Amino acid sequence: MRSLYVSQQGCYIGLQNEYLIVKYQGGNISRVQLPHLEQVLIFGKSQITVQAITACLKKDIPIVFLSRMGYCYGRSMPIERGYRQLNRYQMEISLIDRLLVARNIVISKLKNCRVLLLRQQRQRNLPTIALAIETIEYLKEKAAKAETIDQLFGYEGSAAAIYFSAFGECLSGKDFIFLTRSKRPPQNPVNSMLSFGYQVLWNHLLALIELQGLDPYQACLHQSSERHAALVSDLLEEFRSPIVDSLVLYLINSKIMRVDNDFEYRDGGCYLNGSGRKKYLKAFVQRMEAVTQKDSPRWDVLMQQVKLYKQFIYAPINGYQPYLIQ
Repeated sequence: MRSLYVSQQGCYIGLQNEYLIVKYQGGNISRVQLPHLEQVLIFGKSQITVQAITACLKKDIPIVFLSRMGYCYGRSMPIERGYRQLNRYQMEISLIDRLLVARNIVISKLKNCRVLLLRQQRQRNLPTIALAIETIEYLKEKAAKAETIDQLFGYEGSAAAIYFSAFGECLSGKDFIFLTRSKRPPQNPVNSMLSFGYQVLWNHLLALIELQGLDPYQACLHQSSERHAALVSDLLEEFRSPIVDSLVLYLINSKIMRVDNDFEYRDGGCYLNGSGRKKYLKAFVQRMEAVTQKDSPRWDVLMQQVKLYKQFIYAPINGYQPYLIQ
């Protein structure tokens, strides 16, 4: 089974016998047999025929409509699908199983942070980065023995402070200065890029979680509320460094982003302006569309992790292994 990602703008998706045909400027660019298809994700401005939608619904193949940055506008799903069964299983997960998964999420996040710093240290060889790497390793070992969620948040928070202090040392040039993480609102260009990137990724994960029939408000690490889909925040943790932080480093160190042209200060904070958002989203989409060693786009890596979490819900004894930088 495979997922069909239509991310090129201006495509036309139609039905031909038992195949979905994706066309661009009159030529076929993809052809997938319906029995082999699990889901369809359409990013941005493309069209799909009613016949194709109906065929997908009959075959129990959901279709998700997203912006180019991954914001979910909505989805088309067979009427039989729903949250009830999985929601019940999610609510029945024991406290110990939740703690074990929460531990794995924090440990994996810290491992990914450490790997990113290790790669930067090979180029820079700075004592501040070396100390951060050592401290994060220590806090990772402490997190592995945490007995409560509060302890996990304590270790994760300490590690994040150390990580971001070293993150600033990884930036080239004098225009982008980063001393500490600020969120609401972001206080400088680096923080604005991090916050924007996390939000883009958060929106896409929400779409994938709902697509798999999981309740986004039932989580293991974060506390849910009416306004907080905690499961999205749980799964976001493992992707912060590999996707968003590394992209911010690339955009700054490659001199793609400019302090004087791509940001604006308003409402007590610093935000990407129209030019900055355009640059960021172009680079983000290119990175997510890039084919990995498994011959699938990076979008699919997110989907595979959501599926792994779904498997955990059905079989908690097997646990959940978050994504680690390769």
